[in-house]
Amino acid sequence: MAPDSAAIRARAFAAASKSGSWHAHDTRLTVVAVMGIAIIIVLISWARMHPFLALVAGSAFVGLASGVPLSKVIPNFESGVGSTLMEVGLLIALGAMLGKLLAESGGAASIVDTLVDRSGPRLVPWTIALAAMIVALPMFFEIGLVLLLPIIVLVARRSELPLMRVAIPGLAGLSALHGLIPPHPGPLIAIGALHADLGITLGLGIAVAVPSVIISGPLFGIVAARWVPVAAPASAGGVDLANERLGAGVGRPPRFSVAFGTILFPVVLMLAKAAADIVWDNSPKDRARVVFDFIGEPLCALFLAVLLAMVTFGYAVGFNSATIRDKLGEGLLPIASILLIVGAGGGFKQTLIGAGLGESIAKIANNSGLSVSVIAYLLALALRVGTGSATVATTTAAGIIAPLANGLPSTHLALLALAIGAGSLFLSHVNDAGFWLVNQSFRLTIAETFKTWSVMECLLSVVAFGFVSLLWAVT
Repeated sequence: MAPDSAAIRARAFAAASKSGSWHAHDTRLTVVAVMGIAIIIVLISWARMHPFLALVAGSAFVGLASGVPLSKVIPNFESGVGSTLMEVGLLIALGAMLGKLLAESGGAASIVDTLVDRSGPRLVPWTIALAAMIVALPMFFEIGLVLLLPIIVLVARRSELPLMRVAIPGLAGLSALHGLIPPHPGPLIAIGALHADLGITLGLGIAVAVPSVIISGPLFGIVAARWVPVAAPASAGGVDLANERLGAGVGRPPRFSVAFGTILFPVVLMLAKAAADIVWDNSPKDRARVVFDFIGEPLCALFLAVLLAMVTFGYAVGFNSATIRDKLGEGLLPIASILLIVGAGGGFKQTLIGAGLGESIAKIANNSGLSVSVIAYLLALALRVGTGSATVATTTAAGIIAPLANGLPSTHLALLALAIGAGSLFLSHVNDAGFWLVNQSFRLTIAETFKTWSVMECLLSVVAFGFVSLLWAVT
């Protein structure tokens, strides 16, 4: 039986009740926060400033204009950067290493080729969506996108399907997992901020992601292909696809079962941790539970997955130790900018929190009559549109909404994290690096990119939140 919604809201907003009535300072904070987000948008979209610098500038404006003591402006920002990178920085690095080995060994091509070869042309969009979700499990979104772009174009050329019939399902699979499924940084941050259970969030996230990808991927791909009837380009991601086969330079590319198993390995470890927590719920000091808790932590799980990949995607395909070392190092090069942007996003979030915006948002929520999940979704949506980053939106929204989550049951805490993740996927546009990556890689015009990629992101966000709301109502 679903808990009484009024009782849930009362418990959820209990932490906000001490904030009292709305004051002029709350209005000032709200205006300053909106202006700070607007500054970031203008600097990224119009001035073409690097997102890291734009986030630093926006944070400085919010800190100085909100009335925070000057001595706390920089410490607040630094605290946010440090705590964010402490949680996700190492995971991003490990994901980049794993993704590099997956790409260079031909493992990704093995997964996709096997799935496509076993399906006819009508099932290709569905197999690409499945392949994208598999490949995206351990990887940061931009890494997975760069990895799959050549594969998507190659499959479209081979199957002779319109590009968008193949591309949209793949992009939907990548995006959904990035926003909803740990160990991706955004979901992990939301889980940590809300003190949600990792295993419950992972299970519910999969339950939400699968139907959301079906609707916004293969089904919407039919419509997108009619709106933008373009053919696959001859190259993508720097790879000439006219005469080349991905992974052709590897002597012994991994079999499908090996590649598939390596990609799923960290997820299996995290699920094992969740199962152990249930089995040994009353025995926190049980040795088996301690072991499973250790290896199931995202950092440990991904580290062990990289060690496994060094064998399955490295030595087993003919790479020597020096080659594996070099490829792992090359995998880290593209993520320097990502780490800085993610860290600055955490700094911006902490600047807002340090200024007291969380308490102001709590006052609005306490008097709005809206469900805390709706508030979380709309807040993440606004931040996504404003900053262009799903991870920044999740980081900021989770930090602000955390005081409202006190007293919620574990299932609703997990769904609240997923509501934030769904909001963080809404409307990728010109301030998002993913928008330009899709635009350039698929040789689309700006209008074509909006009609396909941007619309898909909006649809994915709304559909995912619809399923979150449905689960919220029945649990």
